[in-house]
Amino acid sequence: MISVDTHIHTLYSHGKATPEEMYEAAVKKGIKVFGFSEHSVRPAGMSYPQREYREHLAAHWDTYIKKVTALKNNNDDVTVLLGIEVDWMEGNEEFIKAQLAKHDFDYVLCGIHFLENWGFDYSEADWESLNYDEQVALYKKYFETMVTMAKTGIFDTIAHPDIIKIFSCAYFSKWIATKEAQALVHQALSAVRDAGMSMEISSAGIRKSCQEIYPGEIIMGIASKLNLPISFGSDAHSTSSVAFNFDKLEEHARRFGYTESVYFQNRKMHSRPF
Repeated sequence: MISVDTHIHTLYSHGKATPEEMYEAAVKKGIKVFGFSEHSVRPAGMSYPQREYREHLAAHWDTYIKKVTALKNNNDDVTVLLGIEVDWMEGNEEFIKAQLAKHDFDYVLCGIHFLENWGFDYSEADWESLNYDEQVALYKKYFETMVTMAKTGIFDTIAHPDIIKIFSCAYFSKWIATKEAQALVHQALSAVRDAGMSMEISSAGIRKSCQEIYPGEIIMGIASKLNLPISFGSDAHSTSSVAFNFDKLEEHARRFGYTESVYFQNRKMHSRPF
């Protein structure tokens, strides 16, 4: 049984519940290592069109940190971790480092949600006018970006590693089956491994229009051959999504020979069987 969930958001960004409510949901589901990974503030110019939470998050950040820190002193035998999900922003490495220096985070998730200043996971309509070749160019750029990100050494885990498929699963499935695609993914995941990072297996995709686990089977196979450590995350934004469909995630991971996952505490990797 998976007892670790290290990808959680709260009402301080675009979630729906307090840290305390998310924690209680985790306890009820038998989670023993629970990591809060609220988004970091992004620089101006990198915004979602209608649901940008930058100002709201900044205004409540100190309260959020205090609440999560308080939950570390619980009586439920649960290890609570203070993490953060940072959007990869090429050319903004110093901005990222400055954000991370403000607190002693246990771990840092990297979420690649933007290609340049375009939040590609915001609107399905953005993808509808793109043909196959145009979408393939974006897939390539995404995994090339992953290589660049990993080489910085800033991050601990790549979150939802094939989120680029969110609105184009049919085209992505066609592309990922090619030797060219698999070679590029191999390069990206090798960079992640060599940086001492883990790859997240996420149930968030099951809740999205693609209705697939992040990452899919071909990428899982590549990760397994590379002996790339894995972590588990629900990317929960509500109490009902904490540890969402973790039975399916466990089955998915075991199919590729995984029997343990990792998490980071004080920026050091720890393993736990499932």
